Amino acid sequence: MNRKITIVAGDGIGPEIMDEAIKTLQAVSDRFGHQFQLDQRPVGGTAYDRFGDCLPEATLESCKNADAVLLGAVGGPKWDSLPGTKRPEQALLGLRSNLGLFCNLRPAKVWGPLKDASPLRPEIIGDDLDLLVVRELTGGIYFGGHRRNVEGNLAEDVMAYSAAEVERIARMAFELAQKRRRHVTSIDKANILEVSRLWRETVIRIATEYPDVKLDHLYVDNAAMQLVRNPKQFDVILTGNMFGDILSDEASQITGSIGMLPSASLRSDGFGMYEPIHGSAPDIAGKGIANPLATILSVAMMLRMSFGLVQEADAVERAVAETLESGIRTADIARPGEIPATTAEMGSAVAARIA
Repeated sequence: MNRKITIVAGDGIGPEIMDEAIKTLQAVSDRFGHQFQLDQRPVGGTAYDRFGDCLPEATLESCKNADAVLLGAVGGPKWDSLPGTKRPEQALLGLRSNLGLFCNLRPAKVWGPLKDASPLRPEIIGDDLDLLVVRELTGGIYFGGHRRNVEGNLAEDVMAYSAAEVERIARMAFELAQKRRRHVTSIDKANILEVSRLWRETVIRIATEYPDVKLDHLYVDNAAMQLVRNPKQFDVILTGNMFGDILSDEASQITGSIGMLPSASLRSDGFGMYEPIHGSAPDIAGKGIANPLATILSVAMMLRMSFGLVQEADAVERAVAETLESGIRTADIARPGEIPATTAEMGSAVAARIA
């Protein structure tokens, strides 16, 4: 199999963790005989420094012509003074909208060897905590109108969803639930927000197409509480753009570290952009201490979801599990007194268990 992957490492720790993702791809290529054509392109702040544009046209065109996109991270305080439309984070919104990536999947799984890294008690997380956040990605308040008055003392951001936007993300959630434990929890704020009332009405209507899947609803504030009180109650969490952004970061901490969580941003034809959910972490960039596992697990999601390479994806995930079971941990998940592995050591350990 010959697949083209656009690599956009980005800013901060992005290049470091991407190096380990490339090691993973090479190990998969060597073991299973695939060819991955990697096209590395600038994005984010580093692209702005070089070209005055956080999403250069050449980068976008490469992404459009690829079979999948693998992203590191963008942003950092160096670019915080730029106008909102020029900041590196706009590259993410631009990629999502231009590539039609409306469905963001963020799995939160507690790996057995890392149960002691979770801030929650063992009896709360149980033995097999595994939930999936399905987040709508191209609508809502992030893509609504944004304005500030002339005086600068009043600002407005618009949250808007159409029924069609809710329908397509709801169907994705229900179809994924059918492959898991057949339970969808839809998150909104329907007691206050009109857009949430439309969201809930639409999800209820779509649920009739999936009678084998249980549906329930939570207000977003209650959902945030329930995630730390009883996370085992969740299977698939369905929600909008902003709520999903916040809740998935909360869910990441249940697993022990945000450095463990991969994500996939998909459109309906299986094309996807894959990335860790953590940020660029400029405070640790260049120190070789970042956890690359979220990026490596994003590679596994790409192999499975965009390329249909289930055996290969299983091999990557099994290699991660075996590496953790062997006691190798980066600083974010290391036990007190342990000497943590470097970013490169962790990546090499996983790759060696694939080959």
